[in-house]
Amino acid sequence: MKSAFLLIATNIAVMVVLGIVMRLLGVDSLLAESGTGLNYQSLLIFASIFGFGGAFISLAISKWMAKRSTGAQVIETPTTPTERWLVQTVQRQAERAGIGMPEVAIFDAPEPNAFATGMSRNDALVAVSTGLLANMTQDEIEAVLGHEVSHVANGDMVTMTLIQGVVNTFVIFISRIVGFFVDRVLLKNEEGLGIGYYLTSMAAEVVFGILASTITAWFSRQREFRADIGGAELAGRHKMVAALQRLQQASGEAHLPAEIQALGISGGGGLSDLFRSHPPLEVRIAALQQRD
Repeated sequence: MKSAFLLIATNIAVMVVLGIVMRLLGVDSLLAESGTGLNYQSLLIFASIFGFGGAFISLAISKWMAKRSTGAQVIETPTTPTERWLVQTVQRQAERAGIGMPEVAIFDAPEPNAFATGMSRNDALVAVSTGLLANMTQDEIEAVLGHEVSHVANGDMVTMTLIQGVVNTFVIFISRIVGFFVDRVLLKNEEGLGIGYYLTSMAAEVVFGILASTITAWFSRQREFRADIGGAELAGRHKMVAALQRLQQASGEAHLPAEIQALGISGGGGLSDLFRSHPPLEVRIAALQQRD
């Protein structure tokens, strides 16, 4: 559940870096027609290339980034009863869900949490925190694992990447139109693309990227409800409800590194409900309890 924010936060950074590279290579100059206007067709093509490119770069490095940011240690050969049980449980759930066996890892964190990430249904990582292992019952942990396996089976990482790609494209497209307007209309620059264009478009890219994250956050919240249902199907509804209630008792919302927060079991909120990658735990519990 942590991994949804990975795509949101990392994408903003990737877009900014790609934007700087694009300017250094002189790509932006191709958007000017005879020095008098923007070539909107070329702009949309470049925005799409870099928008989706940034999203898929984030997806490609998601497992590496998750391991690095949390210090997650993959269980290569189980050496304890807990490690053996974790691997066996994930393997059983993965088979039921029809996906390849994910890597299973443990990361050191005092709060109960878990996340799933990876490029595809057959190349994923499922990780749990030491706090989750210490503070949850086996039934509750099984439900959490089912939730994460469901994220993988539902293709949430790829889905969020595609959504992020569309959002990135419009952010890049609109920010450059704003930069062009400031450069030509407000600053009265009549030749080429001036400093006003570059500074304004870069600032607009960051601002619009933050605002656009409300769109990806909304989709992330909907995927959380679906993963809860999947966890209930794999482990049992009462176990899934109990796991969410345990998380609620622990602290309400556990926190992960920002770049992988969205695909965590109990990801935090943002500046307001619009920026939350996860619905409130009480809402998720009620949604499960109301299902027939």
